[in-house]
Amino acid sequence: MNCVIAGGSRGIGKHIAEWLASSGADVTVFSRNSGDLSQIQNITHIPHGFSVGGFNETKIPEQIDCVVYLPGSINLKPITRLNLDDFAKDLQLNLLGAVELIKACLPGLKRSEFRSKNILLFSTIAAKMGIPFHASTAACKAAVEGLTKSLAAELSPNIRVNCIAPAMVKTDLSAPLITNQEKENILSKRYPLKRLGRIEDISAVARFLMMEDADWVTGQIISVDGGLSSLLV
Repeated sequence: MNCVIAGGSRGIGKHIAEWLASSGADVTVFSRNSGDLSQIQNITHIPHGFSVGGFNETKIPEQIDCVVYLPGSINLKPITRLNLDDFAKDLQLNLLGAVELIKACLPGLKRSEFRSKNILLFSTIAAKMGIPFHASTAACKAAVEGLTKSLAAELSPNIRVNCIAPAMVKTDLSAPLITNQEKENILSKRYPLKRLGRIEDISAVARFLMMEDADWVTGQIISVDGGLSSLLV
């Protein structure tokens, strides 16, 4: 199996990349930093930051079975403190970077003989819930969800496209919001399951969506959020 992952050097992306590599897949990771990925067998790291355009298509494998795009931002500001540059930067990282990668990978996906070749994108529950100070992040991720559904229709029946929409997960990206145990306890009380998400919670769903077990799943936005977006508890 050949997989391309954007944003796979840490957090959820790294967990997915390590699992794929340990399962024998060949994994190409595009990210700004390599972390310790270069020491892991079956993983090839290629430096690239998706906050800017200019993706180098020559680095894409000839044949691709799965594409995962994880880069995102948590830009929490009131609308009065957001300018158009903030929206443009978030849009580049969250949406346009995904479009660049997908367009570059489509020829390789079409060459794949994997029965369940697929694309996996990432959103946030803020795209469908009204959460204060999420205007830029929510708008950009809502665009990702629209892209998911449109591509799922356009690329069917040969390529599946799905999207995971997590709530707050304990990663490096969310660390500035969870600076101590007291804050974590306060945030956890909002969730029906009374805890924040773990990297493993998200990667478990990602693994299912990437494999043949999910062969009849496409065009879905799957909330992995401890029940926050659907339960009033």
